[in-house]
Amino acid sequence: MAPEQMRAAHRVVRFGWLVLGLLSLGLAALGVVLPLLPTTPLVILAAFAFARSSPRLHQWLSNNRVFGPIIADWQATGAIAPRYKAIALCMMGAVLVISIGFKVPMVVLLVQGVCLSGAALFILSRNSA
Repeated sequence: MAPEQMRAAHRVVRFGWLVLGLLSLGLAALGVVLPLLPTTPLVILAAFAFARSSPRLHQWLSNNRVFGPIIADWQATGAIAPRYKAIALCMMGAVLVISIGFKVPMVVLLVQGVCLSGAALFILSRNSA
């Protein structure tokens, strides 16, 4: 492959990482108010993608007062702080209770249950910071 083609391919790959990072960060922001979306894993994914696409965005996210500590814990030890685990699990439980309270159809409750269980298992399986 010619150097010009390699540079073009590298730009495409970096753009893909950037799109993944922005999408993950957007979903993480939604996850703050929509507990079905697991904010912590999405922030970690965004940091991972930004590290491969945009040093400036990676630095901004790593220095963010809200998300920075989550990323630092993950990078240092692959851990999620117990506080963030508890918040995530409480929010997931709350969304399920609210859905039951609104008498959401059983199919929706089952899908929520499966998604929330998967997210909860991921969070609980991580080391504590």
